[in-house]
Amino acid sequence: MKTSRRLCLVLGDQLSFDLASLQGLDAEHDTVLLVEVMEEASHVLHHPQKIALVFSAMRHFAEALQQRGIRVQYVTLDDPHNTGSVPGELTRWHALLEPAELHLTECGDWRLEQSLKACGLSIEWHADTRFLCSRDEFSAWADGKKQLRMEFFYREMRRKTGVLLNGDGSPVGGAWNFDADNRKALPKGVKAPYPARFSADVITQQVLALVRQRFDNHYGSLEAFDYPVTHADAQVLWEYFLDFGLAGFGDYQDAMASGEPFLFHARISAALNIGLLDVRQLCTDVESAYWSGRIALNAAEGFIRQLIGWREYVRGVYWLKMPDYANGNVFGNSRPLPQFYWTGKTQMNCMRQAIGQSLEHAYAHHIQRLMVTGNFALLAGIAPSQICEWYLAIYMDAFDWVELPNTLGMVMHADGGYLGSKPYCASGQYIKRMSDYCRDCAYKVSESTTEDACPFNALYWHFLMRHGDLLRGNQRMGMVYKNLGRMPDLKQQELWQRGQILLAKLDAGESL
Repeated sequence: MKTSRRLCLVLGDQLSFDLASLQGLDAEHDTVLLVEVMEEASHVLHHPQKIALVFSAMRHFAEALQQRGIRVQYVTLDDPHNTGSVPGELTRWHALLEPAELHLTECGDWRLEQSLKACGLSIEWHADTRFLCSRDEFSAWADGKKQLRMEFFYREMRRKTGVLLNGDGSPVGGAWNFDADNRKALPKGVKAPYPARFSADVITQQVLALVRQRFDNHYGSLEAFDYPVTHADAQVLWEYFLDFGLAGFGDYQDAMASGEPFLFHARISAALNIGLLDVRQLCTDVESAYWSGRIALNAAEGFIRQLIGWREYVRGVYWLKMPDYANGNVFGNSRPLPQFYWTGKTQMNCMRQAIGQSLEHAYAHHIQRLMVTGNFALLAGIAPSQICEWYLAIYMDAFDWVELPNTLGMVMHADGGYLGSKPYCASGQYIKRMSDYCRDCAYKVSESTTEDACPFNALYWHFLMRHGDLLRGNQRMGMVYKNLGRMPDLKQQELWQRGQILLAKLDAGESL
């Protein structure tokens, strides 16, 4: 076996030709290593479609590198010599190839990066330049701040990139943020575009067969797998969204509808997070669509805010605060995650819709995650570690750097408000306003304390009552607590009792 001057390990979420550690490769003397390992595929019960996406994209990427004349060593999951872990494989191949140098781009997972740093090999680490804001840059921005606010970080990223700015540096449209124009419910008669789908080639078919065989105990179905696994197909998906989805995204990005898992959403987050798309190009394309008059400003700004605002922000918080951040639990929650999160078997139609499509497609959009499945977990006092594990396992685009801050901080407010300024909690009235879910539900969203009342209603007030000491001083919660204070004592008691009954059912393992 040929020795290697440089050995470059590429992880399954780093499938970019522009990856920092791949620059300056010598095709004759350097080697790129990619490994499928059981530890990364099973440290949580990842959705089978997520495993299939990463493995198939890795195999296609390895083939593309080889077509460029680059020497690649690829370890499949069923290779009899596979040690089962990334550090184990790096150590094995270092011994086989005896390279003069080891190169690796920063990981997206604190756990994995620490295990690689502890493997006893001298590694030259490269910053992940796929992101606009480096770890050091974010740390410098956060220095001295008691609380971080995404809005101010987002403005800095806009200034840095020049996206949607006038010549004098002011924001296009006179405001930095048009979030208030992104909250329309879906009107009757408005139809979402048919989702773009991608058929499985021979490589993907082989991966699907492998995943069926090796991960049949994981929750979620493989049957609907239709995601792009190459850079070319990811670009097709992106261009399809630009043509047919982005204009509607501006108004309806928060909307939800029965039987409509995708609506006007791009479904590109998984492809972006594993390196099949480039965030700079996405921003350029969206800005061009706005300047050419194809989309409204609220669509352009709303989408760009997700890319260079929220996405970069949560990554910064993750690397700034790990590993202690993962232990946040300001409310002291300890309730186990209900089993219906893994099965979708619940009478709550909103939860059934959101969980059902998550199991079928490994996908739900941000409002379904935040204000349906996340909202319920917050109100029910679910242990943060358990709901975080569920989000990491069930969603195609979930990698630790993006999932943990979004779930622990944004969804569960378990970091005490470091990432988000208030808990994102709501009664069933929010879900009624933003969806048609309540129409076909066994529960009545108009009721709060009866046996057939929407569980979100009583649990919302129960949450506010039991955490009043922590939340009453929050300025953004002031009106809510004023409304609670105006409520007759009898009504408060009835809501509390109804909440107690619902929580007792969860503790007994019942499905609401």
